[in-house]
Amino acid sequence: MLLRRLTLIAVALLSFHKIPNILGAENSPKPKLVIGIIIDQFRYDYLTRFRGDYHGGIDQMLTQGADFTNAFYAQVPTVTAVGHSIFMSGAMPAVSGMVGNSWYDRDEAKSVTSVCDWDEKTVGGHQEKPGARCTDSDPGSPRRLLVSTLGDELRTANSQSKVIGISIKARGAILPSGHRAAGAYWFDDVTGNFVTSSFYMNELPPWANTFNQRKLAAEYVNREWKGFPEWKFKSAAGSPSPYERLPASPWGNELIERFAEDAITGEQLGQRGATDLLTVSFSSNDYVGHRVGPDAPEVRDMSIRTDQLLAQLFHLIDQKIGMKNVVIVLSSDHGVAPTPERDAADKMPGGYVAADIEDAVQSALNRKFGKANWLIPGASETGLYFDWQTLENAKTPDSKPIPENQIYAVAKQAILSIPQLHVSRVYSREQLENGIDGDFIARAEMNGYYARRSSDLALVFEPGYMPGTTGTTHFSPYAYDRHVPVLFMGLGIKPGRYNGPITPNDIAPTLATMLDIQTPSGSSGRVLTELLLR
Repeated sequence: MLLRRLTLIAVALLSFHKIPNILGAENSPKPKLVIGIIIDQFRYDYLTRFRGDYHGGIDQMLTQGADFTNAFYAQVPTVTAVGHSIFMSGAMPAVSGMVGNSWYDRDEAKSVTSVCDWDEKTVGGHQEKPGARCTDSDPGSPRRLLVSTLGDELRTANSQSKVIGISIKARGAILPSGHRAAGAYWFDDVTGNFVTSSFYMNELPPWANTFNQRKLAAEYVNREWKGFPEWKFKSAAGSPSPYERLPASPWGNELIERFAEDAITGEQLGQRGATDLLTVSFSSNDYVGHRVGPDAPEVRDMSIRTDQLLAQLFHLIDQKIGMKNVVIVLSSDHGVAPTPERDAADKMPGGYVAADIEDAVQSALNRKFGKANWLIPGASETGLYFDWQTLENAKTPDSKPIPENQIYAVAKQAILSIPQLHVSRVYSREQLENGIDGDFIARAEMNGYYARRSSDLALVFEPGYMPGTTGTTHFSPYAYDRHVPVLFMGLGIKPGRYNGPITPNDIAPTLATMLDIQTPSGSSGRVLTELLLR
């Protein structure tokens, strides 16, 4: 009897001991390396329109990974800094403070970009002097990003983990990699080097110096783009930025891919016993797309070349780490509108906005309330910043203060009364601060509003219409700017085609769950449990 009882206790203990292996996530294998890839200005339909031309990395992700066919951004503006900040944070601009590529900073009394930071110095390239505006040519850091990223939480969980960000653009390297990255690297069009910031380090690591010493940019500017001989990449003699044309070329992406390979080798990413994170943003698709639009043959060629570059990168990863030991996610920061010329040829609505919105508002306010400098000129293409000192001093003829909402109402009426402006809606600061109900556009405006940084009036243009006179752009709440790829591949991923609606905000919390780390602080996304094998 005693022997039987002891046997039953032993069996129970063994069964209890096995429970974590059956139910627990702590014994599930973790990836050695997570790779977050953004292709700048890459609409979802580039996957389907050019599907037969893909035989490399994009093809591998489509056939071996999870393809979310209906991923739509849920905020405005749909621009580079916002998309890159969402990618690894899951946070809306209303929380992250990333309200655009640039904005008017009322504390600094100047226009600033999302990552410019004059408290730091550029490392490895030329040094700009402070100017009237703080631009992406200036030193950079992630300090304007108000939330944590996946990489930050990964480093909190394990201080041995490394995080590296790479792009042509400073914001493309800095924002996805976060505050605690070992380094973020971007391209300097003056020296042709990849550079970083004193926020991360005081000198480039040896592997980055070795890469720069190869002078690849000087070689690439002399190359001809096969099939597109009219594209020239060498700057005029004596130009202060001899490599300024290189980002708008296939060779910009080649530089990124080759630098990423050297980063994996030089930093031993995924080869040191801790999970590492590498974010890579291929910027050149965006530079080319702005000039010619999504329907041009150059965009197809750039997409095919990106597919081939990803195959090269995946080959190195397989050699160094093993593809079975990594998780890769690919997305884009935004889409792009067709060019107005293409819309006209296709008998579709759209065009350039020729009238001056600021002039129309300034004139209307002068007529109604008297002449004054009502606006901060040139602060935003999709909104208006008012001079708050002027608003505070504004008085009626009998010296009574003019309520701000009256001033905004006059400006709004002036904008909507001019058909040539092609503005369909105007939202005031007061509306967005109090909250607005409505459709997906109203929700996108709410998600994109951060009081200390956003404009006082937010403008929504009619579909297809945009400021400018040539090329095309992106910023709107419409599907051509919001619909992007989201592809996962690798360890723990269930391959397949997933047609349900998601947002790119879902990427960061999903990866955090896979890594068993804290979700980034501002994330609004959900975990994509449907793609998880466990």
